[in-house]
Amino acid sequence: MKPRTIKKYPNRRLYDTEESRYITLADIRRLVLERIDFVVIDKKSEEDITRSILLQVISEQEEAGEPLFSRDFLSLRPSALTERCRASSAATWSRA
Repeated sequence: MKPRTIKKYPNRRLYDTEESRYITLADIRRLVLERIDFVVIDKKSEEDITRSILLQVISEQEEAGEPLFSRDFLSLRPSALTERCRASSAATWSRA
């Protein structure tokens, strides 16, 4: 089954092409929770920006006091996120 396409317009609005309506990050979160496959495409560049939008969803949840990752989860390997950020940053810097 083909994933649902969400288009992100230059005005930062998200448009669900299946439901033919504008949606919010809360709607994106609902798609994730309902296990609906989707892809977010930047309308101008046609680039897949799904990861960036998902990071925004995580950030909003954290700011709202509803962390995605529990303390117990992070305590299993507290440096996992830090290590991933370092690895990503090292790869980025080595390309510069």
